[in-house]
Amino acid sequence: MTQVAKALLVDDRRENLMALEAILQGLPVQSVAVESGEAALKQLLVDDFAVILLDAQMPDMDGFETASHIKRRERTRHVPIIFLTAADRDAQLALRGYAVGAVDYLTKPFDPWVLRAKVSVFVELWTKTRQLAVQSEMVRERDAQWRLLTDAVDEASALLRAAEEAPEPDAISRALALLEQARWGATPD
Repeated sequence: MTQVAKALLVDDRRENLMALEAILQGLPVQSVAVESGEAALKQLLVDDFAVILLDAQMPDMDGFETASHIKRRERTRHVPIIFLTAADRDAQLALRGYAVGAVDYLTKPFDPWVLRAKVSVFVELWTKTRQLAVQSEMVRERDAQWRLLTDAVDEASALLRAAEEAPEPDAISRALALLEQARWGATPD
């Protein structure tokens, strides 16, 4: 089962969320739009995201406070945050965004193609990370099977060597049973 990458869109203005959804349309990402920092934090408890597009200026909990909470949580601290804001007047806002862990800070109006390109990079990184995790698990499982087989071969060899010195009528059948169990992934009794 392949999991689809998700982008969390956070803005207190519904029209901005709709515009972001339109910009991201056609990318291999599912948009999840919320209208507050509190809603974003709740959403992050139930879903994993490839990237967060976060409005810096929101009532109640602004984007900076939201980002600060996101970066404090173990589960979400590595999710990249791109700040979006209409406030171009103050370079200190951009520095504040980077200080709370943002990977980028775009001022409106921004080029939609630039935003699409940035989101695409994070979606691809997220996808590759998931693929690596699956491959890593497969390698761990293969290593465990290999250890089982190696242990069974060692035990069967010991049984056969012992049978050479002091013949035991069922040594060969026990050795074969050990090898057969290991072959099919069963643990010897």
